[in-house]
Amino acid sequence: MSKMLSKFQIPKLLSPSIRRRKTTINARSFTLLYNPYCTMTDYTQITESPEIPSWVKFRDSQNPASADSDDDFVIPSLAHWIENHKPHDHGKVAKRVVIETDLDKICKILKNRHESLDNVAQALNRSGFIASNSLVEQLLKRFSNDWITAFGVFKWAKAQTGYRHSPELYDFMIDILGKSKEFPIMWELVEEMNQLGGYVTLFTMSKVMRRLARAGRFKEAVEAFTDIVRFGVSKDTTAMNVLMDALVKENNVEHAYDVFLQFKDVIPLNSQSFNVLIHGWCKARKLDQAKKAIEDMENHGFCPDAFSYTCFLEAYCHDKDFRKVDEILDEMNAKACKPNVVTYTIVMHALGKARKVNEALEVYEKMKRNGCVPDASFYSSLIFILGKAGRLKDARDLFEDMKKQGVSPDVLTYNTLISCYCAHSQEETALKLLQRMGEDSCKPDHNTYAPLLKMCCREKRMKVLYFLLYHMFRNDISIEAGTYTLLVRGLCKSGKLQQACMFLEEMVSKGMIPKDCTYKMLMEQLEGNSMTKAKERIEKLVSHAKEQRDI
Repeated sequence: MSKMLSKFQIPKLLSPSIRRRKTTINARSFTLLYNPYCTMTDYTQITESPEIPSWVKFRDSQNPASADSDDDFVIPSLAHWIENHKPHDHGKVAKRVVIETDLDKICKILKNRHESLDNVAQALNRSGFIASNSLVEQLLKRFSNDWITAFGVFKWAKAQTGYRHSPELYDFMIDILGKSKEFPIMWELVEEMNQLGGYVTLFTMSKVMRRLARAGRFKEAVEAFTDIVRFGVSKDTTAMNVLMDALVKENNVEHAYDVFLQFKDVIPLNSQSFNVLIHGWCKARKLDQAKKAIEDMENHGFCPDAFSYTCFLEAYCHDKDFRKVDEILDEMNAKACKPNVVTYTIVMHALGKARKVNEALEVYEKMKRNGCVPDASFYSSLIFILGKAGRLKDARDLFEDMKKQGVSPDVLTYNTLISCYCAHSQEETALKLLQRMGEDSCKPDHNTYAPLLKMCCREKRMKVLYFLLYHMFRNDISIEAGTYTLLVRGLCKSGKLQQACMFLEEMVSKGMIPKDCTYKMLMEQLEGNSMTKAKERIEKLVSHAKEQRDI
């Protein structure tokens, strides 16, 4: 790392002339460059992957003849890559470049939305396909945001002679149902797993508790924990910490504290139990309560660790109170509690966002003196800071130097650099980074595509936008509510109202209700362009969806 920074020459990086360069990075893409405060693995994180929207498969034949010339523009150096992956060709499905698999054929059968589980099962029964654990897993991934289709697949496979779902597939289905807030069916499946014997584990119940907490059903999440022994799962320290962590992650540290008080005399505590509370109180900016949790931690014989102090440090960073940040770092050193790489990354990132670039880069020197080795998140944060300051060449050089320092770029690193280039409308470089991710076997996620899609809307690169949507599908990544909102708003701003309507209709058809501000923007644009029929259709569609939601 020292060789890498000497290569860049820190004085040059701190040059006032370079420092004056300005840019606008989509701050939303970097709200969490890392997840340093997870007190344990997030058992509910799964890939959301729906059926590819029909309008992505086929070119819209209703586009006006006077469409912008930018619509079909593709940078020449990327044309071959995009042409070989596009799912459509002027109204016709493109020829496959690979042999169609059973998965592809079944996805065709399931491409239409089904009104009931029985309809899904019947359609698959007529197909003659034979279920396997691997096939079901892929189908659940691709339809994980469409619980009717996913559960229909699950029931179809279970009914086949000689087939049996693995415990992992049951857990996957539990999470899909919880995500869709189909809690009665979710509990029926948990009971079924219990009857099978040994299928319900802490992993299963973690999904249940986290999904209930995410839906705001805090009391039910606690009840799930209280009743956990009925399913053969120990009501122990780890399980209690999972519950508390789930509540804290949903901004409900008060419920987590109630759980702590209720069970602290019957379930042994560990340092993690206190750290979950410290994190929650700091996150809620109730620092006096967090300090009391530290005292309680020490009274129980546990020493505050780097995680404990970093929770306070993050709160002060959020408030840009860097004097307090320095005090925390001094206190850690005084107590021989060395800051870790997460600590330094948080401080550096906060300084960079506050435009204190010199101070941010100096954090590295402090980190080096303490013998702390940087990881991919540290590099990602430094790349973000350089990109935000307009130093794209330095950011790219740092990215290229990572492997030489023994650190491989991860999805976060790629996302950071892609966002930097998208913010500067350098689409060729941004798309080539997406292409390189595939070559490096680094799987993209939602945050990879968001800045690329936003850039395509802004630049009216519709052909590339279609390609990106298909690329998402092939990587088992769904268009979720946030992405739909980004596209509807971006296309409205670019005057692409037909496409904006298609996205909103697709969104509503999957049970997602647009936010009022997004809906209002589209309505105003349609009215301003005298698109009366489209406006009436959208109004009716959204009104019906809201009525169904309130039933």
